[in-house]
Amino acid sequence: MSANTRKLVTLGRISGVFGVRGWVKVHSYCEPRANIVGFGVWTVRQRGEERTVEIEDGRAQGARVVAKLRGVDDRDHARALVGAEIVVERTALPKCEPGEYYWTDLEGLTVVTPGGARLGAVDHLVATGGHDVLVLAGQPERLIPFVPGAVIRSVDLDARVIVADWSPEF
Repeated sequence: MSANTRKLVTLGRISGVFGVRGWVKVHSYCEPRANIVGFGVWTVRQRGEERTVEIEDGRAQGARVVAKLRGVDDRDHARALVGAEIVVERTALPKCEPGEYYWTDLEGLTVVTPGGARLGAVDHLVATGGHDVLVLAGQPERLIPFVPGAVIRSVDLDARVIVADWSPEF
């Protein structure tokens, strides 16, 4: 895969320093949060630049995750990384079980009704207390609950289409 076609997925961001030996606090988007340290290698993106870092150690620490990165051995080096996004290549993510999807795989898919009416393309998703919500690009923005069976009839990643039982008028 060329650098132009590789797909990077944001897993979190470095949110602060932890201690004086180069550990960083991590705001993880993974579920469970501590899974972010299991990747072994991250790409950190900051101010338009990317660099690969190896994770020496990491663990859950209260509501956050802390990690020790190879070559980051003091508080000043760690502080320089605060604000950096943590990304990995999509191919590094574990395979999903049938009927499960990564949000990144749903972004860009066309959403249609069972009758074939186009509702829009998935711009992004948001998590709510009850279920995730597809946010379709356009004016006005359309929100569709991602509830398999009740609203979402099918997801075809190869065809890049989601069939949703949703009124085009809504």
